[in-house]
Amino acid sequence: MNNQKNEMSNRPQTNINDSDYSEILFQAINQIKTARTIIAKQVNSSANSVYWNLGKLLFEKQLEEGYGSGVVKQLSIDLKNEFPDMGLSPRNLWNMKRFYERYYQSDTKLLRSVAVLPWRHNLLLLEKVQSLSAVEFYANEVVTKGWSRDLLLNAIKMESYSRSENQSNSNNFNNTLPELNAEYANEVFKSSYNLGFLGITEPIKELELENRLITKIRAFVLELGKGFSFIGNQYRLEYNNKEYFVDMLFFHRGLQSLVAIELKIGSFKAEYVGKMNLYLSLLDKLEKGKNENQSIGIILCADKDHLDVEIALQDINKPIGVAEYQLLLPKEELQTLILNEINATEAENDEE
Repeated sequence: MNNQKNEMSNRPQTNINDSDYSEILFQAINQIKTARTIIAKQVNSSANSVYWNLGKLLFEKQLEEGYGSGVVKQLSIDLKNEFPDMGLSPRNLWNMKRFYERYYQSDTKLLRSVAVLPWRHNLLLLEKVQSLSAVEFYANEVVTKGWSRDLLLNAIKMESYSRSENQSNSNNFNNTLPELNAEYANEVFKSSYNLGFLGITEPIKELELENRLITKIRAFVLELGKGFSFIGNQYRLEYNNKEYFVDMLFFHRGLQSLVAIELKIGSFKAEYVGKMNLYLSLLDKLEKGKNENQSIGIILCADKDHLDVEIALQDINKPIGVAEYQLLLPKEELQTLILNEINATEAENDEE
């Protein structure tokens, strides 16, 4: 009995009676037990479901940081005794409430997007991204391209969402591909690519840029995203006794399409579109498999004017996109990479 009294006296001040607290604790334990059998099969979505329901519980009990801190602190202690390996710290419990508060009125599409993300990715989106449309964009990028948390952070720092808003002016996919293929292609292809891994510090020719990409093809494929397989560079096409050479040729498994990439050192020029249109016609005629979809072209330039791109693509019937590249690693991104490495261990500890 004395031990029970001591245990009760050591509890933080909860500002509610024991009966109400016991109800909260009971419901929290049941939420976790209900989901635990699913977690092993669908780790991210099931874990997020647990966190969602715990956040909902705290929200519905109208617990707020400040007067509710004692309740959540005691809840954390008791839950960790029951489930020691789930990272149920007070801070994480408050994050679960924030997670629920932010999305409980959102549409199904957004909820599905965040539901499948690792928890640490979701925490990053809670902390760094305010716009729900931006959250959906980044969540889809993580799923489509397999981004790690560090890559997601870098994309946020580089304002990839803002850049993507110009994407509609940078390709004609919606006019040249079936609706589902167009939607997928818009997710797969970015409006900007970072080639900082090449270590280029002075002007170079297009062929040298291509050769450097070939020597670091794995890094380039990672930058392109998931689903790309490299076929070859200076890929030879012969038609009507004439030879044509595609700078780089890939195949995308998800799109089931050949992807031709042309590299240009300078700014975008309208004439590049006509050349790419020809290459795509030849690829569809000579190389495309029976069950494959039409080939897609990407013109990779140092710079582009969105109005120039839009007018150049206006009457083209082959799917073509125009993207920019960066040759130098941005200072902010470099700092982020270093800080991520330094703080990785600390971040893990904070969530325990």
